[in-house]
Amino acid sequence: MKSAVLASLFATIGAVASPALAAGLTFAVVAPTEGPLAILGQQVRDGARFAAAANGDTVVEIAEACDETDGAGIAGQIIAADARAAIGFLCTEGLAAALPALTEAQIPAITLSVRSGILMEDALKKKWPLFRLAPGPKAEAEKAVEVITRDWKSEPFALIDDGTIHARELVEAVRLQLEEIGMKATFVDTFRPAQEQQLTLVRRLAKTGVTHVFVGGDRTDVAVLARDAKAEKVSLALLGGEALLGADPLVPMTDGVQAIALPDYQALPDGKSATAAMQAEGIVAEGYVLPAHAAVSVVAAAAADGGDLIEKLTTGTFATALGPVAFGSDHELRDNPYRLLVWRDGAFTPADAEKEGE
Repeated sequence: MKSAVLASLFATIGAVASPALAAGLTFAVVAPTEGPLAILGQQVRDGARFAAAANGDTVVEIAEACDETDGAGIAGQIIAADARAAIGFLCTEGLAAALPALTEAQIPAITLSVRSGILMEDALKKKWPLFRLAPGPKAEAEKAVEVITRDWKSEPFALIDDGTIHARELVEAVRLQLEEIGMKATFVDTFRPAQEQQLTLVRRLAKTGVTHVFVGGDRTDVAVLARDAKAEKVSLALLGGEALLGADPLVPMTDGVQAIALPDYQALPDGKSATAAMQAEGIVAEGYVLPAHAAVSVVAAAAADGGDLIEKLTTGTFATALGPVAFGSDHELRDNPYRLLVWRDGAFTPADAEKEGE
């Protein structure tokens, strides 16, 4: 299923290329058309079609079922469409199954969503033309470590998690990387999630003397922790992961809470013009819309000079609605897409340029 999505993504990318650079490209866009993921699939199609339409290129839409029925069928449709590349692939099943056939056909696939480390390891070993526009599985922890080592060098800090698999693995990865460079947490613990109040946790943290806390937990728990720390007059700088972007209509977030997450590309300089142009056509540039647009732009630019498209994707840097995009030899994004965000005035926004090292 993933491979199908990637094939679609590449196809869409080619279609978006400017006529002067890669006119006449055909892109396969692989994304769900039915079920709970259909709305995300529509975002992928909207972004890819918009990019392609601007250049007169062709997009072939291929449905992704996101189950064991995906795979060979998706690859066959991509190849039959004579697609230059495939983009999308919101699920792993079809992507993994389609990659062998796409490799034989020399059709690169760009996934917008699949984060499986094992799949990418297999792709590199078997020389499958898989590229990932989504963050890799280690990117969140690596960005957290970058921020903590830069901003918390002289601060006593704690590492806590809510006991869920992702949170525990995230905090453990951060702990191990920090200890490798000589930064040891003052306090490491697992807390009880989904509580109406976290006063006991706040008091335990205060007793240890920590001033900074990295939290592996969801938005509600961090909002409750920040609220209770403020009520207890305990000064705690709180930093969480991508889970802090989840919705929470009940507990307001406190200004100053930070998160390691993907930014809202609509609000960034490179995304504003594309967003405005889409709005004029009645398209809301949310979710996968801008990533799909970017994927098409990448393939179009890579195909512009001719030659081996897969090699061009590996070595080039491409201007997109997400900002500059470049893949490393591991086919992952060369630059970590996660950024340090801070809650201000009701929303998470990028921290100041100086702290982000921009």
